[in-house]
Amino acid sequence: MDLNQRKQWNENHKKLTNILLKPTEHKTAVELFLHQHSLLHSSIMSNSPIFTLEDELIKDIKEETFRKYPVAAPDTKNSIVWHLWHITRIEDMTMNVLVHNNQQVFYSGEWNKKLRVDYSHSGNEMTEDEITDLSTNIDIPSLMEYRIEVGRKTRDIVSLLQPGDFRRKVEAVGIKTLQDQKAVKEEATWLLEYWGNKTIAGLILMPATRHIFLHLNKSIRIKQRIQKVKM
Repeated sequence: MDLNQRKQWNENHKKLTNILLKPTEHKTAVELFLHQHSLLHSSIMSNSPIFTLEDELIKDIKEETFRKYPVAAPDTKNSIVWHLWHITRIEDMTMNVLVHNNQQVFYSGEWNKKLRVDYSHSGNEMTEDEITDLSTNIDIPSLMEYRIEVGRKTRDIVSLLQPGDFRRKVEAVGIKTLQDQKAVKEEATWLLEYWGNKTIAGLILMPATRHIFLHLNKSIRIKQRIQKVKM
C-alpha cells in the first residue's frame, strides 16, 4: 500500500464509522469492512488481488528484522513479531469471544502449542524479559498461519451479523470469559474494562481494523529503519 492507498484506507474508515450503526446501511457497512479488513492481513488470507499492508511488511523481510528487540523507534521499542502477535491476539479475543460468544482460534486451533511461547494474553504490559523471550522463540511461520486463520474467522463472524447487531453492547459474560482465561495480564485489566464499555461497532472499528492498521504501520517503519529500505 502506497501513501495514497493509506489515505484512502483512512477515508474509508471514516465512512465505515459513519454508517456502521445504521441498520439501513448494514449490507454496505459489512462490504466496506471486508474490504478494509482484507488490506490488513496477507493477500492469501482473503485471496485479495491487492498488495496489502501486511504484504508490504513481510516482503523481503529478514528473520533478524522480525525478531529484533528492542528497536530504536520513536513510538515503540517492541519487535515486529510482538506487534503481529499482539494484534492477532486482540482480534481473536474480541471477535470470537466478545462478538461471536465462541472459543478463541488460539485454543480451537491449538495455536497455544504451535506458536511455541508460553503467553496466552494480549501482550499488554509485558516485561522486557517477556518480550525478549517471545521475540526470540515464537515460531514465525505458525504466527503467520495463525493470523490467516484469525482473519478468516473474523470475516465469517462479521458476515453473519444481522442489521442492528452492530449496536449491541459487549456482554459481561464475554468479559468474564476473557478474565477467566487470563486473556490480559493483571496489570492490563483496564483493557477488559475498555472493551466492556464498547458496542460491537466499537470493536469492529478498533480491534478488528484501526488497531491493526496502526501496528502494521509501526512495524513497517521498524523494518525500514533496520533494513534501510525505501517503500
